[in-house]
Amino acid sequence: MKRLFAALGLAFLLASCASNSGPSDRESFLRAAGKPIANPSDIVKAELSFARLAREEGQWTAFRETAAPNAIMFTPELVSASVWLKGKADPAQATEWQPHKIFMSCDGSMGVSTGAWQGADGSMGYFTTIWVKQDAQGRRERGKEIEWKWIFDHGVPLDKPLAEPDFVTTRVATCSKIPLPALATLPHGEINKSGFFSDRTLFWSAESSADQTRSLLVRMWNGVEWEDIVFDDIAAPIK
Repeated sequence: MKRLFAALGLAFLLASCASNSGPSDRESFLRAAGKPIANPSDIVKAELSFARLAREEGQWTAFRETAAPNAIMFTPELVSASVWLKGKADPAQATEWQPHKIFMSCDGSMGVSTGAWQGADGSMGYFTTIWVKQDAQGRRERGKEIEWKWIFDHGVPLDKPLAEPDFVTTRVATCSKIPLPALATLPHGEINKSGFFSDRTLFWSAESSADQTRSLLVRMWNGVEWEDIVFDDIAAPIK
């Protein structure tokens, strides 16, 4: 697994070139106007920085420092991350994780990462994290680096590890006029949260119920229709 981290930079470049045949008219216009465009490597960097911070400073410390003010997470109930993480002691050894797939909105303001995690106790599973770029224009004007914060995170245990990919795959939403998603995609659980971000080319919804069943749906606009790119439907934990 650790070799995947070392190879992420080069692998990402190869995956990015393979997954995009060329810029759209809107992307070409944004480049010419000097405006930000989608760059999935930003999410790879955010994930690597997040994992490194967890190893060096502590797992829950890293979660607190990288969470957006309105971040939510499954625990397994859907809860406010700031409330759940407040004062939570770091474990002696942090969980490790590696992104396998990156999805990004057309304008590059929102990204989704999925991949594998390994616990210090030998447990394993997969994760999904939703990232949002923080006040890019304001930070640029103040001469600060662009910062990414997560607004949703959850991990699900598995009996067997995910297959390790040869490289991180990436996809960017299509830049075109889009309709709202059908009402059927909206959350209906007892506790739920959903939303679009910025250019509205990515949509997500998360929900949980009293029996601790939970689900996450992320949809991407592909230029023709809304496409499900993440659908995590998790049963209640066995007691």
